[in-house]
Amino acid sequence: MSVLSAAASKMSSSLVQKGLPALTSSATNVHAPVAKWILATGGLVVGMVHVGGVTRLTKSGLSMTDWKPLGSLPPLSQTEWQTEFDRYQQYPEFQQRKSMTLSEFQTIFYWEWGHRMMGRVVGLAFAVPWAYLSFKKMIPPGYQGRMALLLGMGGTQGLVGWWMVKSGLGDDRRADRKEIRVSPYRLAAHLGMAFSTYSMLLWTGLDILQHPHEVSGRVKELAKSFTKASLQHARKMRVGAIGVTGLTAVTVVSGAFVAGNDAGNAYNTFPLMDEQLIPYNDMVDPDISPAYRNLFETTAMVQWNHRWLGTSTALSAIGLAGVGMLHPASRNAMTPQVRKGLMVLGGVAVGQVSLGIATLLSYVPIALAAAHQLGSLVVLSSGIYVVHSLRYARPGLLKLTAQTVRTTAAATPSNGKTVVTQGIKKSAQV
Repeated sequence: MSVLSAAASKMSSSLVQKGLPALTSSATNVHAPVAKWILATGGLVVGMVHVGGVTRLTKSGLSMTDWKPLGSLPPLSQTEWQTEFDRYQQYPEFQQRKSMTLSEFQTIFYWEWGHRMMGRVVGLAFAVPWAYLSFKKMIPPGYQGRMALLLGMGGTQGLVGWWMVKSGLGDDRRADRKEIRVSPYRLAAHLGMAFSTYSMLLWTGLDILQHPHEVSGRVKELAKSFTKASLQHARKMRVGAIGVTGLTAVTVVSGAFVAGNDAGNAYNTFPLMDEQLIPYNDMVDPDISPAYRNLFETTAMVQWNHRWLGTSTALSAIGLAGVGMLHPASRNAMTPQVRKGLMVLGGVAVGQVSLGIATLLSYVPIALAAAHQLGSLVVLSSGIYVVHSLRYARPGLLKLTAQTVRTTAAATPSNGKTVVTQGIKKSAQV
């Protein structure tokens, strides 16, 4: 092997060993402050989701019967509190809670008010820095469209939230025999929008932390550093990570239907439901038409869907992590960032499914249920991180580097001239 070949091999090995670390310092990434702002906004969204979950668990969501886009102060005097309480009493939910005192009403009101105002704080925390950073021309090229989309998603979230609340305030709910709740469909839309916004914030933040790698061509160079077989294995791992992340998202939405139907307070055993693995007789209500609505409205069906989607997500995440850490081909196909991400993904998946089972067996205590919802965000975040870390194996990049990927085959010329093997020049000594 020539000196040039040895040097190229050493450089390739170094690229793989270092991978694509996040560039969090302004010295190495002039856009690092933008990434940190985006990720901090994502953290605020996590806090808002948590407060929203507690608001639902404390049955506080229908305590505010109007919506003001710019928000308002809470009642400040005894008279104002009594006026607000009197307004609440005019709506269907109070007909099922007539023993409620003013003090109890104040508690649930503050939860809902806090949730709404936190949404407005998140909006300001995004819009104001965006305007400033845009004025200073600090937003990376090509990202302004994504910023506008994120702002639009945040604004839409507020509208979807009020649309959800309205479903529990109508006069058509006065005849309800079951506890009045918001529409589970609208609750799922509200939660799904929040998770989507968070996911895009996280992906955008990770993108910007890696922006110099993309601009400098380091990602392409890393792809060229792997053998063809290793790169194909990494591609399969990326497909698997996308699958696990997608399954996590579906499980989250199914959890919203569990919450919307209060299905967690039934069948509080695991793995059996009413001593059956599949309680057929309870899963389809003949009075519900069309029949597909049973998937979203029947307690047994909704809970069965969520518990087995959750179990499937955990097993898939553990399996993916196992392949990443134990499969022989993974040793030469994974960067340090991917390995760490897979370890975290497998670990948090075990923790999340365990927390879900504990919540079910304990009849959904508020603390465990709120932690379970946050756990779903942790699993989703881990999946997104793994997919992002494997972007050197994305199909578009593979096509660009298909002719220059290093293979294990080596040419051995007899004339000492430079030759080309699989698109990469190599020099050999006679």
